[in-house]
Amino acid sequence: MKKILLILFIASLHNLNGQNISNDPPESRWNMFKYDMGNVFLGMGHAYSRPLHWKGDQWGDFGVTVLGTGVAYLFDDPVYDYASGIKENVPKVIRDYGFEYGSPANNYMITGGVYAVGLIAKNEKLRRTGVLLISSASTAGLLQQIMKSAFGRARPLSGLSKDTFNPLWSGDKNFHSFPSGHAILAMTNAHAIAKQFKNLWVKSGIYTLGAIPAVSRLWEGKHWLSDVVLSVVISIFTVESIDRYLDKKYNEKYNASNKKISWNLNFGPGTVGLKLEF
Repeated sequence: MKKILLILFIASLHNLNGQNISNDPPESRWNMFKYDMGNVFLGMGHAYSRPLHWKGDQWGDFGVTVLGTGVAYLFDDPVYDYASGIKENVPKVIRDYGFEYGSPANNYMITGGVYAVGLIAKNEKLRRTGVLLISSASTAGLLQQIMKSAFGRARPLSGLSKDTFNPLWSGDKNFHSFPSGHAILAMTNAHAIAKQFKNLWVKSGIYTLGAIPAVSRLWEGKHWLSDVVLSVVISIFTVESIDRYLDKKYNEKYNASNKKISWNLNFGPGTVGLKLEF
């Protein structure tokens, strides 16, 4: 079943993006593969090195990220109480999807499948998409593993409070909450794929599918709201950073005029809003 869904997913990505896979440039697939895998690792290095080059705007984005995560932290307990209360009302197919799609094995099956189709077809745009997916997922995935171990935050299902931390995690996965790996992998894929399309409805559908694994971590008691919020931001900024790097490596580009991120933090009577536009 998973293989069938993967084939349908890749086919729909190709068809909606209107890419011509009949193009057959003379360069060998082996050389393409070596070039692409080099860009996967170079893209990771580029993303990790970006804080060394941050200026005013970038530090401002970092500040808003910290503030937004802090605001979410204030609502961790009520959101967990609500999410855990509706868990049994969530259809099993959605709960299963939330877990399966965000797992590393399934994530790389999808990202690797997208790249493989691009390589076999010798289609640069689809190859680039695969490189973006693999590099972004690897970058954000490794970062979240390091952060989880460094912070050692208690999971909601541990029965401990949101303020409980065991820094430099010693092996107990009950202290493996901050940030969420499932949310990062799912939203990294969603943002990278959604960038391929201009149609608002298509984008909305892709982001909805990517958001389900993130939300599922709340009702499963695996993560707090602030874990998930930070994970989504990490995903978006990782994809954006690597995508800009790949602009210099590939001739084929998509939605080149829409690569700007802006933040809006709104306060009102009884409400707090954090809006991310891209």
